[in-house]
Amino acid sequence: MKDRKLLNSELGRLSAQQYREAEPSGVEVILDNIRSAHNVGSIFRSSDAFRIDRVWLCGITPVPPTAEIHKTALGAEESVRWEKIENATDAVKALQQQGFTVFAVEQTEHSVKLGEFRRESGKKYAFVFGNEVDGVSQEVVNLCDASLEIPQFGTKHSLNVSVCAGVVLWAATKDKL
Repeated sequence: MKDRKLLNSELGRLSAQQYREAEPSGVEVILDNIRSAHNVGSIFRSSDAFRIDRVWLCGITPVPPTAEIHKTALGAEESVRWEKIENATDAVKALQQQGFTVFAVEQTEHSVKLGEFRRESGKKYAFVFGNEVDGVSQEVVNLCDASLEIPQFGTKHSLNVSVCAGVVLWAATKDKL
């Protein structure tokens, strides 16, 4: 099979300015005490790819500008709007007051499997991704409207948080964009 790779100039991507001016996607991300700046940068890059409206950086989560974030974000930290807030509970409450349905991306007793998740037209969603070791804090899980889980079939019980974010954000926006 011969298939020519497209040049970046042929992809029809938005400029950073066009991104910021685009119609809101209705999806936001909350990072609950993420330790690694590389994971944060990767999540910014995925957020840009799926035109996420805002990333909330909570607790110990590193904030731009840092070389580590920029290395994996490749500039997405400049296109995706972000906000630093002391703790994820405040971000969850703020978004719920704005009409968002907030999901903890976590394995819980009643979590919804990602394959069963259906985005409802006109609704706004936020997804909380947790610390690389401890996941989303129980306090934050308790505040969320529901939990969302990526089914896994191997021996490990979790995915890297940046990989998890990419999977969830694709599923949340695939029918919308």
